[in-house]
Amino acid sequence: MKNAFQILLIGALLRLATPANAELANGVKAIVGSTVITYQQVEANASRAIELLRSRYALQPETFQKKLTETLNDSLEDLVQRQLILHEFKSSGYSLPENVTEEGVQERIRTRFGDRATLTKTLKAENLTYETFRQQIKDQIIIDAMRGKHVSANVIISPLKIEAYYNANQEQFRMEDQIKLRMIVLDATAAPTAEGRKGLATEILGKIATEASFSEMAAVYSTGSQRTQGGDWGWIQRSVLRAELATVAFALKAGQHSDVIETPDACYLMLVEETRPAQIRPLSELRDEIEKTIQAQERAKIQQDWINRLKKKTFVRYF
Repeated sequence: MKNAFQILLIGALLRLATPANAELANGVKAIVGSTVITYQQVEANASRAIELLRSRYALQPETFQKKLTETLNDSLEDLVQRQLILHEFKSSGYSLPENVTEEGVQERIRTRFGDRATLTKTLKAENLTYETFRQQIKDQIIIDAMRGKHVSANVIISPLKIEAYYNANQEQFRMEDQIKLRMIVLDATAAPTAEGRKGLATEILGKIATEASFSEMAAVYSTGSQRTQGGDWGWIQRSVLRAELATVAFALKAGQHSDVIETPDACYLMLVEETRPAQIRPLSELRDEIEKTIQAQERAKIQQDWINRLKKKTFVRYF
């Protein structure tokens, strides 16, 4: 009986593919069970992403078109998967208590809109009814619960998995040489001429040589953004600095400061407080990060396997 209904539904859609109704027929992107997904729904689902693409690739029409196609395809697949999950929920005989839906609606009103009046204005502006809004919340609750049951609950990350991932991806966790740096920057706001900046830098060096604190001199004279921190840049890698500064800084030993470094726009003084050679970050620092990475990978795989099973047991047709 179900197959007969689906055949009739497809037939009805195909009969619409006449010159007079071509636009409506072309608007159908997929059928999942007895639910039709239209191009308008696909576009609405991807509306925010499309706006970002328009602003990012405004001057690159070919790239925009390529990215737009990818985004719409992803949006269609997202809607298909959502309908598959909703269909599975219904066909499995599950039901969602009305009070759970109502709690979800009230929570969304509080967190997103603040009050019912704002919700009403927003829905009117988006040409949505309250009933549609309520159904969207209900569907999302169902989808989240089903994913929790069939996906998240099956993701178990053991310490052995974390260690195996760490050992197999050592290069991913390699750190370059690092230095703990303080820097005094003297630009045109410190002295308007190159000669003036160099003279001031030389004067500061003299004070440091007579045991003035580098951090105090940075706090007094530097025009850099780290002035209030005594010129402290913390631990940095070579790539953080412009080439001429990096060459000098990474040649210094712990506790050494540079001579005056002149560039066309500023003078610099640098102090290396500590050095740290290139190394692989220890597992103790990475355990939480690796666990989240593996969880995301496992969750994606389990979900795709689940969706594939749902596609095999549910009528799905793309147009």
